[in-house]
Amino acid sequence: MTKEEFQACFDKHFDAIRNYLYYRSGDAELATDLAQDVFMKIWEKQMVFEDGRIKGLLYKMASDNFVSHLRRIKVKNDYLQSMPLAFKTEPSESSMDYEVLKKRYEKILSALPEKQRVVFLMSRMNGLTYQEIAERLTISVKAVEKRMRNALGELRTGLQVSMLLLCFYFFG
Repeated sequence: MTKEEFQACFDKHFDAIRNYLYYRSGDAELATDLAQDVFMKIWEKQMVFEDGRIKGLLYKMASDNFVSHLRRIKVKNDYLQSMPLAFKTEPSESSMDYEVLKKRYEKILSALPEKQRVVFLMSRMNGLTYQEIAERLTISVKAVEKRMRNALGELRTGLQVSMLLLCFYFFG
């Protein structure tokens, strides 16, 4: 593969691959990193491919890369969960509240089923209407509404539980 062929492939497909990974992960930086990894593998291996088959290959590689990332995160989290936590300094109450809620929000968001997370992020992060989301995902507006309702319900429930736990922690 020549440099020009690679550049053309990158220019044509990078944004689509990054967006695909963003909707799967909910993390723009992670999506960019994983998409770059996909193209790095293509470049390093000097892969030769047919024009019609590259798109499918890129999506397959992106999906595999994302799954591998999730597995690494799971191993890391399992290890961290096995370690005891000890605070040396006492953080301020307001910063701790915000950080706890932010982490809880991110955890709930990442735990949402992929279809719900994609609809939620397209609506809240990209500002798309339900009609625009339905067109992009080739589903009905009712399906978009249901996925959004379920996502918001999960977030609301999870954050309410977090608030109760914070109150219990601080006020006994």
